[in-house]
Amino acid sequence: MDQSPRETAHGTPRGLAVTARGFGLRGPRGWAFRDVDVDAAPGSLIAVEGPSGSGRTCLLLALTGRMKPTEGVAEVGGLKPPRHMSALRRVSALANVPGVTDLEPALTVGEHLRERALLQRRFGDAPRALLRSRARRRAQAREAAEAALTAAGLDVAALPKGARTAVRDLERLEELRLSIALALMSGPRLLAVDDADHKLSGAERAEVWDLLGSLAASGTTVLAVCSEAPGGAVVVSTAGPAEPGTADGDGTADGGTGQEGGTAGDGTARGGGTAEDDEVAAPGGTAEQGTPADDRTTTRDDTPVTEDEEGAADALAETGRS
Repeated sequence: MDQSPRETAHGTPRGLAVTARGFGLRGPRGWAFRDVDVDAAPGSLIAVEGPSGSGRTCLLLALTGRMKPTEGVAEVGGLKPPRHMSALRRVSALANVPGVTDLEPALTVGEHLRERALLQRRFGDAPRALLRSRARRRAQAREAAEAALTAAGLDVAALPKGARTAVRDLERLEELRLSIALALMSGPRLLAVDDADHKLSGAERAEVWDLLGSLAASGTTVLAVCSEAPGGAVVVSTAGPAEPGTADGDGTADGGTGQEGGTAGDGTARGGGTAEDDEVAAPGGTAEQGTPADDRTTTRDDTPVTEDEEGAADALAETGRS
């Protein structure tokens, strides 16, 4: 009997249910967000709505185990932050988060795909996967990249130089689709997308919501930050009166321990080994050498983030930089 892609091997929904009550995060500069309530079933499209600086990114990072909450309770697929933050990071993936998942403008689409495949094998795959032959690992990585690109709606062959197109030459919508495809390569049960409608035309926004809606319909829970939520989504608002004396701005962090304060926001829910010398051939391209790396880990405003030992590995897997 064929297994539905919407379900796990045990017959349960693949996506994760997300609930929160009085959820909040306070940083050195005040409340990033507080009093947020969420109630979303597995496979939901959750839209985190609010103006820039209202704590939307912080909420996204807290619900995926990248930032430590300071009040209230939340549960994501039975995992409760801050107790299960490491486990949350393993079942979720981030896309388009400034300071965390930035794409390198000088690298090509194919290089980003190969880099993510190597990181997935190093940090995400089970140890027994290393027992497979090199040819089989290459084939599986190629299949995973093709499946992720298809799910994200990015046609590499249609790009100006195919897989050799540099990120700097991509349109805004193409860059967003690539970031989503890279996140999907780990097979997450919760996909979190920041700034889903930022700098997009009305028609492009409709395309993005159709894409995210299709991912949710396939069984993956999607959590998307936006300025205006679409119809049919579970809407969570972070907009609210600012607490006197607090600074504006969403703080971002990777590794699960960094905290940056923003503005206070009352939120309510509306609606239902090692890197080997393997080469991964990107769709429409040829295998090339590995990519360069740097050791920078900063927040959006270039403030260094303190990472714990476990968080450092997760940050590496998230950003593709060591």
